[in-house]
Amino acid sequence: MLSKKEKELIIEIWEKLTPVAADIGSDALLRMFASYPGTKTYFSHLDISARSRHLLFHGKKIVQAITEGAKDISQLTVTLAPLQTLHAYQLRIDPTNFKLFSHCMLVALACHMGDDFTAVAHAAMDKFLSAFAAVLAEKYR
Repeated sequence: MLSKKEKELIIEIWEKLTPVAADIGSDALLRMFASYPGTKTYFSHLDISARSRHLLFHGKKIVQAITEGAKDISQLTVTLAPLQTLHAYQLRIDPTNFKLFSHCMLVALACHMGDDFTAVAHAAMDKFLSAFAAVLAEKYR
């Protein structure tokens, strides 16, 4: 799936983005809500307006989970097991939303990283986020 260099690049990117995790995560969520309005239903109890406390908090939590998963990609299923259970059985999130979110995250990364979001970084991140989304959706099968 991912080469050693791609894994190292992914770790490096997420470590650099940790200080702006809330901004990137909330940006990706806003993009998802705008592109796929049906995804808002899972957040109806929160203020999901731009820069809201709820949106920034949840966006940061998502980026932190992604960063944690990037630290040991080969153990992604183990790392994400609690999130799989939460999203599948308690929150009952449509598994398609994970893939939709991964695409929105790619756009958010491109905007935040600018020229540092090279074609190589884009390809590696796309592979990683696809794997991340697939692992979160595993409990639905």
